[in-house]
Amino acid sequence: MDPVSRSAAAAALRSHLLVSGLAGTVATTREKSLTRYRLFAARDPRALLGLEPERDWSVPELIALMAAECGVSADPGRLTGQDTIDPDRTVAALDAFAVRLAVAAERRAPVLLGTGHPDRLLGFYAALAAALSAAGCPVLAPAEGCRVDITTRFGVRPYNLSYVGGVALVAEPGARPAHGAPGAHTHSPLPLRTALAAAAAGPGPVPELVIGDHGWVCAAGQLGVEAMGPGDADDPALYVGRAEGRVSVVVPLDDAAPPDSYGPLARYVLDHSGLSP
Repeated sequence: MDPVSRSAAAAALRSHLLVSGLAGTVATTREKSLTRYRLFAARDPRALLGLEPERDWSVPELIALMAAECGVSADPGRLTGQDTIDPDRTVAALDAFAVRLAVAAERRAPVLLGTGHPDRLLGFYAALAAALSAAGCPVLAPAEGCRVDITTRFGVRPYNLSYVGGVALVAEPGARPAHGAPGAHTHSPLPLRTALAAAAAGPGPVPELVIGDHGWVCAAGQLGVEAMGPGDADDPALYVGRAEGRVSVVVPLDDAAPPDSYGPLARYVLDHSGLSP
């Protein structure tokens, strides 16, 4: 893609981010973000997402980090209202994301994709999985059908690890995940740990790159596997993982927008990585 076309594509994407609410003023509230920062500072597993920080992070340090990397307000005194994500940081991160995809495709690296937000992000990841598979990358599906016991606000619940369109997710026992009914919402690192343990124990390849969100990214990075994916304004674990060198790329965006909102992001990344069909 020539520089003029690349610039036009970036400008169009930036406009889409603002119109769709993926960046700019987002649905995530400042109260929710600050609560998650406090939980992370207290090393609460619900906010760590499988990451074990190398050092203690205070709430002011987390606010400063999130302001620099995501675009939230840097003012510790701002306690209410909607949070913000800088669209220019989102575009820059998607450019970096595309570079990593191109490298993986060139090397035909084994890739594992997984999401804890299948109702929103499944289509985004499925587009990447299809393109990587077409480029010769093994898109892995380890531990398919295995049980994963996840702690929820209702207690420990059993789920099954499933794959839809090459993307891992968890679903309630007996459910048949599909694009129309894609599974359960979770931030747990346990699905990634289950999948990675099965891959390591099996005869096939282990992933060299994990693409996903929340526990998929943080747990993979913690275990030494290259990982990247989106991070919302209330997801400090991903940004700390990147700051500490265990997460390759974090794309700042609202992760709870309508599913169709993410289609232009997938197309942009595939165009810029040379993987468009």
